[in-house]
Amino acid sequence: MNAKSAISKEIFAPHDERMLGAVQVKRRTKKKIPFLATGGQGEYLTYICLSVTNKKPTQASITKVKQFEGSTSFVRRTQWMLEQLRQVNGIDPNRDSPEFDLLFENAFDQWVASTASEKCTFFQVLHHTCQRYLTDKKPEFINCQSKIMGGNSILHSAADSVTSAVQKASQALNERGERLGRAEEKTEELKNSAQQFAETAHKVRLWWDK
Repeated sequence: MNAKSAISKEIFAPHDERMLGAVQVKRRTKKKIPFLATGGQGEYLTYICLSVTNKKPTQASITKVKQFEGSTSFVRRTQWMLEQLRQVNGIDPNRDSPEFDLLFENAFDQWVASTASEKCTFFQVLHHTCQRYLTDKKPEFINCQSKIMGGNSILHSAADSVTSAVQKASQALNERGERLGRAEEKTEELKNSAQQFAETAHKVRLWWDK
């Protein structure tokens, strides 16, 4: 089981949540540590996860999850409701970049994803989720590549393809129905003609036998 599947099963499933996407990240700038802070927990991996509740009304959230060195388990850290997200900054709209910023009502983080493609996938899911579940105060997406902003366009394209296939199938059935209808009409005409011919032949035979 990979890390993201394990996070989904260990962190979100027990709370009746469904993880939609996750991206492994590191900070671009080191976080300031208070002067009196001592005894850190060592190295760790950080994941930014997007999830929704299974119960209605659906609530979407962004959660910071960590896995500390030497441990196979994951720890839920800070969590924000999706409504608290104010801005998503892709840093550079002209190239594949793993860097991005997330601005919340009460927090601002600068991240570097493990890969640019992983960031792209996460942004597509995040953008689509915002469009689907937020009616007001949708976050601003800036400095993002067009393919990232087209995350839900990909979904729409798939839906359009299905719709088109259904329409074509329906048209084919209608055309087939019309052909069958014409064939049935022709058969009925032939049947009537045969019946009339048989009746005429019968009358001729009766007349001939007289």
